[in-house]
Amino acid sequence: MTLDLKSAIRTIPDYPKPGIMFRDITTLLGNARAFRRAIDELVQPWAGTKIDKVAGMEARGFILGGAVAHQLSAGFVPIRKKGKLPHTTVSIAYSLEYGLDEMEMHDDAVEAGERVILVDDLIATGGTATGAVGLLKKIGADVVAACFVIDLPELGGAKKIEALGVPVRTLISFEGH
Repeated sequence: MTLDLKSAIRTIPDYPKPGIMFRDITTLLGNARAFRRAIDELVQPWAGTKIDKVAGMEARGFILGGAVAHQLSAGFVPIRKKGKLPHTTVSIAYSLEYGLDEMEMHDDAVEAGERVILVDDLIATGGTATGAVGLLKKIGADVVAACFVIDLPELGGAKKIEALGVPVRTLISFEGH
């Protein structure tokens, strides 16, 4: 019997607000077989190729990105909300549904030309992921791909990342918000 990753994800209706179907990956992370399969599938296209770093977006991207980096024998780079990193940083503003926010990473986390994969749990509108791609490119990274466990295709985020010249890999998709 094949493990269905979609069934390992809990859906919480009306969270954080009415009309939203929140896709909670904590149940996938807590299921050893599902977690292993998700990491294996995220890693598979790049197994045996040179990937220097895996960048993960706060917070679930840290969990997934750390595991992907380990499997690829690559370094891990945390991309955080502004003001959370202790060393000299580079930052970028990005669009949210209602306004702007900023994210940052250490200015020495990636060297120009290094091959980097961006990882997070979910791609929705693409605001955060677009900002992360911009941040990585700003310091000269070669962003090889952006990888997500879940895609919400109706919100168009994956297409925004692809429009930046970055291939997108998603494992499953859910209709709606």
